[in-house]
Amino acid sequence: MNAESQLQEYIPVLLLLGLAVGFVLFVSFASVLFGKLVNRNRMTPNRMKDIAYECGMLPVGEGSPRLSVKFYLVAMLFILFDIEVVFLYPWAVVYKEQLASNALVIAGSMLTFVLILLVGYFYALKKDAFEWKQ
Repeated sequence: MNAESQLQEYIPVLLLLGLAVGFVLFVSFASVLFGKLVNRNRMTPNRMKDIAYECGMLPVGEGSPRLSVKFYLVAMLFILFDIEVVFLYPWAVVYKEQLASNALVIAGSMLTFVLILLVGYFYALKKDAFEWKQ
């Protein structure tokens, strides 16, 4: 391969990059333009219109309240167990195909995986890791 043919491989990537940047610039410009056109026909901005809308409630207090570390621990455990469950789907698909040749190896490995998962779950349960309101 010569250098010219290698550079031609990047043309679609550069076109996509140019299209993405052009779209961002167009949408930003159109937003400012239409915002000025629409606001010209309406009332003038005031303090009440400029505050953040939060589900009909007035924004009172800090923007980001402090949460307990336990909350983050529960969130991390949820992500951990959720990702581990995702590994069960490919195993189920492969297990159906591999059932005839080496069923015991596949079933044993998944049983070991699930047992380790259950040990971790019961350990977290014993340590009250799922309770963040204490």
